Parts: sequence; structure tokens; C-alpha cells
Amino acid sequence: MIRVLIADGLRLTREALSVVLATEPGMQVVAQVARGDEIVPSALRTRPNVALLDTHLSGLDGISAASRLKTALPTCRVVLVTALEHPGALRTALAAGVEGFVGKGVSVKELTDTVRKAARGESVLDPRLVTDALRTPDNPLNERDIGILRLASKGHTPQEIAETLHLSPGTVRNNLAAIKHKIGARNRIEAIRTASARGWI
Repeated sequence: MIRVLIADGLRLTREALSVVLATEPGMQVVAQVARGDEIVPSALRTRPNVALLDTHLSGLDGISAASRLKTALPTCRVVLVTALEHPGALRTALAAGVEGFVGKGVSVKELTDTVRKAARGESVLDPRLVTDALRTPDNPLNERDIGILRLASKGHTPQEIAETLHLSPGTVRNNLAAIKHKIGARNRIEAIRTASARGWI
């Protein structure tokens, strides 16, 4: 029996996926969560074989949650499901150790096949995204840069970012200046747009 955890911010999507997978022989949905920071606690309680995670979740994004899940429960295979199929996100997902990366435009059969393959430990990646990912520049940002820019992309001020990440406001401002230089952006908005488009944050 393949035990599946579903994480998606939209209740309708979670319930639809649950209904679809419940009709598949040999599959059982053991958990549904709406937030990224609920994934690891739920997985430790329910011990899924496969986790289907949306990339855009509140609390903790899907890729970061996938990385934490792989550390907390290495036997759980992770498939990221995204509406934004940009190649940079695929590179970040692969670095997090996920087994699958599919778009929300896949058919029911493609999704269930993906779950079965992931449960067997096989990688399931969109070949087009793999080709594009090889052409995408490497992410020049370190972990702190990524954390700062993600918060900035949500409209947080340097002071708020500093409080969230337990840094000084001066350190945050210096990091933001360094990030613009690393990316080659003229301002913070351009840095956020470039990093988002390339899947770096």
C-alpha cells in the first residue's frame, strides 16, 4: 500500500487529489495539510511513502519543506506539484532531494503514475524542464541571501526581516545590497523578479 501525504494551500485541490488517489488500487491518502510548516509533523505522525507538495505554501514553501522532510523522514519520497514550471525551481528542487517534479497541468494518469514511480524510488521529471534547467545559470545566492530575498518579496521591510531572521537591520541592508550586485540588478524589485523567474527563491 502506498501511503500518500498531500500538501496544498487550496482545500478544493487537496480534497480533489485525495478523491482521485483514493480510487487508485494500492493507494491510501494518510494526511492532508494546508501549510508548509505542517508537513514534517504530519509526516512523522502518519509515515507516508510519498508526499505530494505544492511549491507555493504558506508557513514554509514547498521546496524548503521538501528538504526538511527528506531530513526528518528519509524513506518518504517527495513529488513537487507546481503551476509555475520554471527551470530554476527544478534545479532547487533537485538540490533538495525530491524524486519528482510535475506541473499542475498533468493528467490524472500521469499523476498516479508519478506517485507509483516515486514510491519505487524512481525520479519523475519533466524532460523539457530538465533541458531548460541545464541552461539556467547557477544560483549565486547563499542560504541567508535566499531567506532575506524571500521575505523581501513578501513585502517585509529590512527591520521586519532583521527581526524574523534574528539579524541586525544593518546586516540585512548590507545583504540586500550584496544580493543586487550578485544578481546584477539595479534595485530590490528587479532582484526579486530575476531571482523568482530563475527559481532561486
